[in-house]
Amino acid sequence: MLRCGLDCERCRWILPLLLLSAIVFDIIALTGRGWLESENKLQTSSLWWKCPNEVGPSGTGSFEEGCETLMHYAWGRAAAAMLMCGCIILVICFILSFFALCGPQMLVFLRVIGGLLALAAVFQIISLVIYPVMYTRQFLQGDLVTRYYYNWAYGFGWAATIILIGCSFFFCCLPNYEDDLLGNAKPRYFYTSS
Repeated sequence: MLRCGLDCERCRWILPLLLLSAIVFDIIALTGRGWLESENKLQTSSLWWKCPNEVGPSGTGSFEEGCETLMHYAWGRAAAAMLMCGCIILVICFILSFFALCGPQMLVFLRVIGGLLALAAVFQIISLVIYPVMYTRQFLQGDLVTRYYYNWAYGFGWAATIILIGCSFFFCCLPNYEDDLLGNAKPRYFYTSS
C-alpha cells in the first residue's frame, strides 16, 4: 500500500477514510444495544444498560423498561469513559490528518497522529477487556446454564480498534517516505544495465 498509495495523489486519502470508518464503528459500538445477548434472547446488554428481557429494537434501555444501568458500577463507568476517550482522540486525529496530508510543511504531524492513534487504541483495548471480564464476574459467574454471546456492537468496537492499530502503524511509518509523498522521489529501477 505504501509504494502504490504514495505514488497516486488521490490515494493518500485512504488513511483518513480508514479513520472515518473507525469513527463510524466507534459510534456504533458506543450507541449499539448488542454488546451481549443470551442464547435464548431473554437478556441483552449494551455498554450502558443491562436489560433482563428483550425490549425490542426500538427500546433504548431505561428504568421504565426494566433495565439496570451499568453506570452504577465503577467498571461500567471506566469502560464507557475509556471507549469515549479513544473515540475523542480518534476524531482529533481524523481532523489532524487532513492538515498533515494537505501541505508539505505539516508532515511532521504524521508521527504525532500515529502516537495519538496508538494511545486511542490502548484506551479502547482497555475498555473492550474491562467490559467482558467485569460483566462476567458481576452478573454471569453463577449462571452456568445459559450461554451468552458477545454480539455485533462489541464486534464493531474491536473492528475500530484494529483499524486504529493499523493506521497508527502507517502514520508512524509515513515520514520515512516523505520524498514519495511530496513527489520528489527519483524513479527506482529494478534492473541494472551492465
